[in-house]
Amino acid sequence: MTDPNPRRRLTGVLLLTSLVAMIAATAIVVPSGLTLSPSDPGAAMDAVREQVGLHLTELAFDVLGWLALTAAGLVMAARPAESPDETSRPYLVTLAGGLLAGAGLAGLLHDAGNLALTQLAAQPSATGVLAVLLTAKWAVNLAGLLWVAATAAGAAGIPMPAWLRVTGMIAALIGLAAVVLPWTTGTGGPTGTLEQLGYALHMPVMIWYGILAWRYLRRPPRGQPSVRAGSRHPGRGKWQV
Repeated sequence: MTDPNPRRRLTGVLLLTSLVAMIAATAIVVPSGLTLSPSDPGAAMDAVREQVGLHLTELAFDVLGWLALTAAGLVMAARPAESPDETSRPYLVTLAGGLLAGAGLAGLLHDAGNLALTQLAAQPSATGVLAVLLTAKWAVNLAGLLWVAATAAGAAGIPMPAWLRVTGMIAALIGLAAVVLPWTTGTGGPTGTLEQLGYALHMPVMIWYGILAWRYLRRPPRGQPSVRAGSRHPGRGKWQV
């Protein structure tokens, strides 16, 4: 017996890796006060100086998370439809993968900005701190927007039960609220409390991808045809996401 869809399994592994790494990073950032808000650059620099090791540990998890998300998007975008039952909207699956990869790249730009802050924090008279903070924050906001768009495209195009499709659209709307949140704060920018609210609003999107990854990784239901070694075509049964 062979794996009926190794790319599907790889996508599931990458998505789960991404989610676990991002949750670990968030679990470090929120309680330690390392959200690094541009509304108070001095406090952000003090937080980095006092917790450099913790800051770098969080960044390592975050980089792993965004890298895995980028890879998952690329695998999803490159996956051809292997049978007429694979997907009825392959163009939306490709779009979702491309948007997911774009979100991962924007997230890596965000991490690059936060890594630069580590060096700036070591220089008491460093300039340009606010510009780096703003670039990092708006990069992660762009990542959130692309991730939300990928969620909507995936929910519309990937074969899945109706309840999961509806849940994906709802999660995308909640995630969109997190993306819009910084725009409501005017020139002052979001406070630490609002940033934590943004993290919470992104959680439904992350949970939805966790369910999607689990469905990618699970074995075919009992009694469903599977691919035998040496066979040219898979069974006619539909193995949905």
